[in-house]
Amino acid sequence: MGGMILGIPKEIKAQEYRVALTPEAVGRLVRGGHRVLVQGGAGKACGYPDQEFRDNGAVILSSAAAVWKGAELILKVKEPFPKEYSFFRPGLFLFTYLHLASAPSLAKALMKRQVTAFGYETVTAPDGSLPLLRPMSRIAGKLAVLIGAENLRTDRGERGVLLSPVEGAKPGRILILGAGNVGRAALEIGHGIGARVTMVDRSEERLNLGPLSAAPRFGTVETMVYEPQRIAELLPEIDLLIGAVLIPGAKAPKLITRAMVGRMPKGSVIVDVSVDQGACVESIRPTTLAHPTYLYKGVIHYGVANMPSLVARSATESLVFHTFPYVESLAGQGLRALEEDSGFKKGLQVYEGKIVHEVVKKALGL
Repeated sequence: MGGMILGIPKEIKAQEYRVALTPEAVGRLVRGGHRVLVQGGAGKACGYPDQEFRDNGAVILSSAAAVWKGAELILKVKEPFPKEYSFFRPGLFLFTYLHLASAPSLAKALMKRQVTAFGYETVTAPDGSLPLLRPMSRIAGKLAVLIGAENLRTDRGERGVLLSPVEGAKPGRILILGAGNVGRAALEIGHGIGARVTMVDRSEERLNLGPLSAAPRFGTVETMVYEPQRIAELLPEIDLLIGAVLIPGAKAPKLITRAMVGRMPKGSVIVDVSVDQGACVESIRPTTLAHPTYLYKGVIHYGVANMPSLVARSATESLVFHTFPYVESLAGQGLRALEEDSGFKKGLQVYEGKIVHEVVKKALGL
């Protein structure tokens, strides 16, 4: 097939600073015979001015409507919001993080307007891993410990605990739910700063973490298979709880009930990274970077669903590094790209308005 017209609208989620393509990636697509439409200001927040996109061959358009209308394939970072649903149309391709299990209204809009939509979060590598979810998950996992540490300050919530050890005082204690990409990245940081870390997962096999440094400056690590009673017994000692649970395409299970939250110390912190998949802590609701936390039963709750936006430049570079081969393949071959890559085919969630991903279909009750 000939060149495709790709569109990059500006993200409209509150405090979402990432952009779906870097200027350099745009240049590679243009040189490959494609046309790229970019909404003015789309990359400004992460350090990519419009002129950089122009220099790489992009066409800068003033409105989101013009980009959506002119493009055959829309690339985004976050899922479309209701004000963008009116831009949907039959034949349009959309490639972004969808998380449809926790966004039934978006699923209905895509179905009604007969859009073909791919979700970054279900594209699968030959080894079964999720290559487009992994980089943002690792960033979120690393940030979860740093954010937790900041909110453990005395002026934030009275807990006043330093996660790292100091003479005469015990290091803080972190509980991580889930041994996937988010959990392992959080473990790296927590262990590295000397905290006492407990990692929990339902799979004993996933808890095989491999060798960790035994240097004295590093903290202790223990693992355990998830059992509600054992977790409940641990919670009174936990300073920071990190939700890192993922079932690809499905809603996260509620592993921590409201009653269990009530067992945590006053001023302790919960950072639930799985909030974009429905959250694994019953008392967590989505928050924004402008108003990231709230108190419930004396525990600080952090439910920001786009944490990597805090480091938008690094996050954009990492995301585009991983998404670009798929974007290039889709732009060059259309749906034929899926015939050659069964893992890419798993990213296809909606085809001409029909939900075709079985896990997503089940999660939506279809």
